[in-house]
Amino acid sequence: MDYFNAFWVGGIICAAAQILLDRTKMMPGRVMVLLVCIGAVISFFDWYEPFANYAGAGANVPLLGYGNALMKGVKEAVDKDGFIGLFKGGFTNGAVGCSAALIFGYLASFVFKSKVSKA
Repeated sequence: MDYFNAFWVGGIICAAAQILLDRTKMMPGRVMVLLVCIGAVISFFDWYEPFANYAGAGANVPLLGYGNALMKGVKEAVDKDGFIGLFKGGFTNGAVGCSAALIFGYLASFVFKSKVSKA
């Protein structure tokens, strides 16, 4: 049942993002930022943990999970360091995901040939 819940919850999140792209004039970057912000807001109200326990990877893999990770880092840093934690907590928790994206993107550039279209 865990796989099924992850599949349908992740599918709904991705379908909602695709609907926003198709039915509005929002650019992909703005939709991605919206998903991260929604994840952070859900995490702020402590609703993300029960949601993630139910949906598993369906909740943690889309960008909502990244927003949750950023908010967790901010909460932990504020508890530990006070006000300055607002500024450094998100960077601390988000660094691993950003670093992995950069490293794997760089490694993929050695394997695959870029197809740049000329406008």
